[in-house]
Amino acid sequence: MTTETTTETGTDPRALTIENVERTLDELRPYLMADGGNVEVVEIDGPIVKVRLQGACGSCPSSTMTLKMGIERKLREAIPEVSEVVQVL
Repeated sequence: MTTETTTETGTDPRALTIENVERTLDELRPYLMADGGNVEVVEIDGPIVKVRLQGACGSCPSSTMTLKMGIERKLREAIPEVSEVVQVL
């Protein structure tokens, strides 16, 4: 027997869907935008979320740290099915 948490829309907020990934990234965007950057979801490939860092984030020397310690950590907390977040150019 499976217990599933649902929202008003009827979907599990912890499921790996584009909507849930975007919702989680929306929480991080103000911080990225404060530094002149942003993040775009390119694709979900199984448990791997592929993103494109935009603006200042795309060329920042700290972008790897932002990607792994910020974006990936937050997504994995919110959506346990996420195994990795990778940057595509």
